[in-house]
Amino acid sequence: MTLLLLLASWLLPAHGVLVSEQSSELPSLQKLPLPAGVRTRIQQALQSKDFTTVEELLVKETEAKPKSPELLTFLGSIFFLDGKYLNSAVAFKKAEALSPLDESSRFTLAMAYVVLDKRDWARPELEGLRAAHPENPSYWYWLARLAYDAQQFKEGIARFQKAIELDSKFAKAYDNLGLCYEGLGQYDEALRSYQKAVELNREFPLRSGWPALNLGMLLAKLGRVDEAEGYLNESLRNNPNLAQGHYQLGMILEKKDRLEQAIQELQKAATLDDRYSEPHYALGRIYRRRGQRKEAEAAFAAFERLKAVKRSRSDPRATSQRQETSSEAARGPL
Repeated sequence: MTLLLLLASWLLPAHGVLVSEQSSELPSLQKLPLPAGVRTRIQQALQSKDFTTVEELLVKETEAKPKSPELLTFLGSIFFLDGKYLNSAVAFKKAEALSPLDESSRFTLAMAYVVLDKRDWARPELEGLRAAHPENPSYWYWLARLAYDAQQFKEGIARFQKAIELDSKFAKAYDNLGLCYEGLGQYDEALRSYQKAVELNREFPLRSGWPALNLGMLLAKLGRVDEAEGYLNESLRNNPNLAQGHYQLGMILEKKDRLEQAIQELQKAATLDDRYSEPHYALGRIYRRRGQRKEAEAAFAAFERLKAVKRSRSDPRATSQRQETSSEAARGPL
């Protein structure tokens, strides 16, 4: 497996961030100004996913060759793959001070800003990429994502539609288009967008759980619980570890008075995401209905504890986001 393919194969599973292949396009090791022995050690460390060793070797080399933008951009990409997004951004900005960033490095920098919740920093990077490469649907998509996060739903719709115009198979664009329509209360349009996303998602060998989850949630909101249950089950077949899928299915099962099954789904949601407070509240409600006082008290106490932690960690400047990172407690793929 080439270095490019090796790193690309790690990117999505390791960090859950939807990025285009460009963000993993690292320069060839052979082109970097490295001693032969160091190059060999880096190659070996990459093969074993020993990012720490790679980073240590590259930091030493950048200290010895501080004017090498190639080493800094490579280091920035490695930091990104290792989940060290602030370090990644710093490395890319140091490289940019020496030489303009190439397209893939600038996109990775933008993605680091997104994960760091620095959307105002990500936006000009993405705007520049879109202006230079208007035919690339990824840049329209990510600008639309930023608009959605800022609850600028109409702008988001226009940009998701442009991404779809450029790539008619862009399932995640359809899915997020549905979120924008839902945010505006245009439920018929949202349902059509989600359904299209679900249909496209079924064509992929690796399927996301989010399109069917978002469709199921909206159907549940509209009172169409039988249809909702089917899509929630599909979501969990696609991703059995999607905590919100188990939570939403548990809520449907509770409405249908299938309490034992509801408890199982809610417990699964709480187990998959130990920061997710809502399943505990739902469990407490069910236990109280069943007269299980101690279990109900324990569940409500867990809910209050997690809610307090969430408040203490919250940043009032942060915008709402829906992406497949961290707890996935908010709706939104990608």
